[in-house]
Amino acid sequence: MKKDAKKEPLCNSIAGEGCGLKKVINIVGGKWKIMILCVIDNNETVRYGELNRSIAGITNTMLANSLKELEKDGLVERKMYDEMPVRVEYTLTDKARSLIPILLELKKWGEDNL
Repeated sequence: MKKDAKKEPLCNSIAGEGCGLKKVINIVGGKWKIMILCVIDNNETVRYGELNRSIAGITNTMLANSLKELEKDGLVERKMYDEMPVRVEYTLTDKARSLIPILLELKKWGEDNL
């Protein structure tokens, strides 16, 4: 980097409302959301029971709440079929798919540094 070049700050207003990093952490932060995104990404379409079996230690309440939040934030699409018993499938939205390469970079960083 040249001496004259100005370094881009990670956040202009540290953890303020306009901080993009804080916005990302708010929607994918926590213990389970990234794991849920990983399972759906690996399988493309996943039913609730598959998610529950795939993520060791997650409770039904945490899975249900996390899925609702991911859906509300536009990262997961929920499709319910009019069948008996009711079948519900989850897929990633385009917004979530654009996040996957960033998560892969974080994964690589963790493997190299932790």
